[in-house]
Formats: sequence, C-alpha cells, structure tokens
Amino acid sequence: MLSAPTAQPDTGRILVVDDEPRNVRLLADLLRNHGFEVETAADGNAALAAVDRCPLDVVLLDVLMPGKSGYDVCRELRTRPACAALPIVLVTALDEEVAKGLEAGADDFITKPWIEEELLARVRRLVATKRIHDEVAAQSAQLRRINENLERIVDEKVGEINRLSKLKRFLAPKLAERVISGDADDPWRLHRRDIVVVFFDLRGFTAFSEVSAPEDVMAMLRDFHARIGRETLRYSGTIERFAGDGVMVFFNDPEPIAAPCEHGARFAHAALAACAPALERWRRRGFSIDVSAAIAYGFATLGAIGFEDRMDYGAIGPVTNLAARLCGDALAGEILLSGRVASELPASFRLENAGLRSLKGFRDLVETYRLVEIADAGQPT
Repeated sequence: MLSAPTAQPDTGRILVVDDEPRNVRLLADLLRNHGFEVETAADGNAALAAVDRCPLDVVLLDVLMPGKSGYDVCRELRTRPACAALPIVLVTALDEEVAKGLEAGADDFITKPWIEEELLARVRRLVATKRIHDEVAAQSAQLRRINENLERIVDEKVGEINRLSKLKRFLAPKLAERVISGDADDPWRLHRRDIVVVFFDLRGFTAFSEVSAPEDVMAMLRDFHARIGRETLRYSGTIERFAGDGVMVFFNDPEPIAAPCEHGARFAHAALAACAPALERWRRRGFSIDVSAAIAYGFATLGAIGFEDRMDYGAIGPVTNLAARLCGDALAGEILLSGRVASELPASFRLENAGLRSLKGFRDLVETYRLVEIADAGQPT
C-alpha cells in the first residue's frame, strides 16, 4: 500500500531502471506521490539514453537485467565526467553483491523487498547531496569565471600601465593618459591655443663641453634635465623638447589650467631654485655654469609632429620663438618675461622693467621685464 504523499517542492528527478514493469510502476508511483519527478527505463541502454536526455538527481538501478547489467551501466556512467557526482543506488536482492557494486562505482544499495521509509530517506539524502554538489560546482564555475575576468582585467591594466609608462618617457603625463584612454577629443590633432612657454638655457655649457670629458658633459646634462623635468611634472607642464643645453616647457595644453602666466612664472622660479645645488657643485669644480630662463604667452599651433614611426607632441608659433629669443638675451640666473606675461601676474610678483629689446626674427621692439621675487612662492597652484 502506498503511503500518503508529503508536500516537498522540487524534491528532485529520479531515474528508475528495472526490467520488471511491476517494479518500475511501484517505485515510480511511490516517488511521484512524494513529489519527485520520475523517468523510467526498462534496460541498461534505455537508462544510458535517459541520462543523456535530461538532468537527473538520483538513479535507482536494478542489478540483474538482460543485456547491460546494473554494474555495466554504473561503470559506464562513471566514465562520463558529467556523471561523476550523479548518485547511483543499486537495487538488489543479494547482499553479497555489495562489494561488486562498490567496485562498479555505486553510492548506495537498497535490498529487495525495499521499505518505503528507508528508500525515501535514502533518495532524499542523495538528492540533497547532489544539490549541494551542483551548487558548489556552480559556485566554483562562477569563481573561475570571475577569476578569469579579473586576470583579464589585471592583464589589461598592467599592459595599460606599461604602455603609459613608456609614453610618459616621451610625452607629458596628462597627454600620455589621454592617448591611452582613447579620449574622443584626440590630443594629437592640430589645434590652436594660448600657451605659456618657458625656455631654459644652460649658460657656460659650450665652454664647459670643450674642456670636459664626454662623461662629465653627459652627467651635467642629465642632472640639468632631471631637475627641470621633475619640476615640470610637479607643475603639470608639458616638455616640448630637450635641446641639448636648452629645455622648452609649456602650460595650458593639453590640459587647460587657471592663470597660466602665474603658473608658468612660479614654475620657472622653482626650477631655477632646483638647479641651484647642482650649479654650485659644478662651480666648486671650477666651471662657470648657470641657468637662465624666459617666459612668453601667446597663440601656438599644437599637435603631433613627426612621421608615422616617431611622433612628438609639439608647439609651433611666434610665442615659442619669443621665449627662445628672450632666453638667449637673459643674463645668467635671470628670468625674463614678455610684456604680456608681466601684465598677467599678481602683485605678489616683484618685477623690474628690463626695457625694450630688439630680438632676432621680430620686427618690432619687445617689451621685457625681469622676475625678481615672488612674495608667496611655494607649491604649484
């Protein structure tokens, strides 16, 4: 007599395999009445086909069947990776067949005639075990996907950092970041903008290089470039070029900044101060070395300069020539300013009128000023 069904939602899908139709019917009715979904098979080949056809939670497998025995089916299922964790229960009337069943890969045994409560308890336990295994497997697969995704992201970020590091050796950091990020506003395209150009010149370098070993000449240049370069990074400037004993830096491009003339003047003042220890060291060795600087403000055309195998970011226009000519006119340790730069500086900048100058390449006389002191000199604004 069938026991009363109990309400258990989603209790699992069971495959009942037996060559005796009566046994199949009894087991199937019992399981269905207790909320299980049931698939049936009358022989070993039909059992294997049912396993291929739909996902299962437990297989109740008769041992003695014509053709493929329960042991044969069990062994074949255990060769399939997808069935490695599928619970298989051998239903047998012979206790002595247990060892043979374990060798074939069975998880449990039920002896005939079976007891309903025992059979249901074993099936529920195995279904629960299978569900836990499936959940753990799903979580493991999800973790693998997450880890693979993280590895991909890390690889992409490492590649991006490496590319950015290489670009920063040639480009201003902000420009390098925009190139890597693929900013829609292409920083390489030609455009016009007001920029502040600061030009530095290493005075006495020609005489020094004529009487010094090449190693000393390169050491001095590296020191000079490094000190200017560090201050350029600190003030978020763009190094347009290192030209031997000269360096050209500009501000307000590719990233605009507030008060670019003030920013550039503070930068030039800080850069000369940063060079002072190195200059003093070279002077103690008997060399008359100093740095001069000049600042100009005006329109320039900016963008990629070069050819497809080597591109630089450059600025072209009268403002760059003006800064270079002013620097050539500046005395050692002096910072010369164009009149437009001087007019943009606040009262905390003490200036001296340096007069009108005739500069090569400029038809009119150029109004110039000398930066003497910054009352509130400090960190970049």
